[in-house]
Amino acid sequence: MQPIEDLQARPPLTRWAPFGLGFRPFFLAAGVYAVLLIALWLLVLRGVLHVTELPALVWHGHEMVFGFAVSVIGGFLLTAAQNWTGIRTPSGAPLAGLFALWLAGRAAFLVPGLPPALVAAVDLAFLPVLALSLAVPIARARQLNNAPFPVLLLALTVANALVHAEALHWTGATARTGLHLAVYVIVMMIGVMGGRVIPSFTDNKLQTRARRWTSIERLAPVASLLALAAALVAPDSGVTAALAAFAAAVHGRRLAGWYTPKFWSVPLLWILHLGYAWIVVGFALLALSAAGWNAAAGSALHAFTAGAIGTLTLGMMARVSLGHTGRPLEPPPIMSAAFVAINLAALVRVALPLAFPAAYDAILDLAGLIWIAAFGLFAWVYAPMLLRPRVDGKRG
Repeated sequence: MQPIEDLQARPPLTRWAPFGLGFRPFFLAAGVYAVLLIALWLLVLRGVLHVTELPALVWHGHEMVFGFAVSVIGGFLLTAAQNWTGIRTPSGAPLAGLFALWLAGRAAFLVPGLPPALVAAVDLAFLPVLALSLAVPIARARQLNNAPFPVLLLALTVANALVHAEALHWTGATARTGLHLAVYVIVMMIGVMGGRVIPSFTDNKLQTRARRWTSIERLAPVASLLALAAALVAPDSGVTAALAAFAAAVHGRRLAGWYTPKFWSVPLLWILHLGYAWIVVGFALLALSAAGWNAAAGSALHAFTAGAIGTLTLGMMARVSLGHTGRPLEPPPIMSAAFVAINLAALVRVALPLAFPAAYDAILDLAGLIWIAAFGLFAWVYAPMLLRPRVDGKRG
């Protein structure tokens, strides 16, 4: 197995490196797509635009998960797997082909008259290929601790298939289940990766020592799995309420152990801690929803999506892009505004509908515009970094 340092030591071949490593095309696409998706969604909500034959809510949920979020996940895992294993993941033409497969899935929904079966086939192809691209180096390096990630990608494939099954009229009502399953799988991924990287990033930067309790570390994935499975099967039951409340307590305790007031001076740290905090909020609202506060159901879902997924993807893309382009881990100051904006967008989307339900449409507009500002800043600031070779001359 050739060490990763040797692989990176080769000089770049061109002035441009959009396919040098997985984070480059997928992070840039995620930033741009996050802006376009919400802009289109606001126009669809107002009846100004019709973009697809799918029901509007299904298309919005599907593309936020299988378009935006999966793009970030793909870029992150392709980059991380190379670090984990020391074995190169797809780059150059193979990476361009993988990215084209993701892009084709997005475009297929927008082509008028395209048969739904063809749309499904194109869109469903990406995740299994991505899973295989990760499974090969992980298997070669015999890293069983990372084996769950290809499996979770296949679980996302199943969730995606449930959405398409309803669109093809093969099932009666599986799209909502598929979308919720996808969100819950991603929350599980975040729980696993967040537990690995957030305390270690904090300790390495601040020379602190995060508190980790063995019992909490073991309970976190189990509590999440039980609560999310219950929410999928019986969203309005007392059992779900109890399990979700327990998961909120476990993740809250876990997050408290990582806390140090020192991280508030480091934007690349507080954005990750706040992103993980949205998981706690999501489970708490899920518990309240299952206990009978029906209005909390949408807010629980958006605490996981706009909150945890939106915030953590922005923070991780900002950090990974700096490190893997050979730059110091100090984002441009304007990115602090983006980090504030994404949390504000989530707060508006999650909290205000509960307090002011009559202003729901205006709240969606406000949250959407703030989200657009956050990811627009990321795309504008990071596009030059993602398109050009590493500043240190290494490959990647």
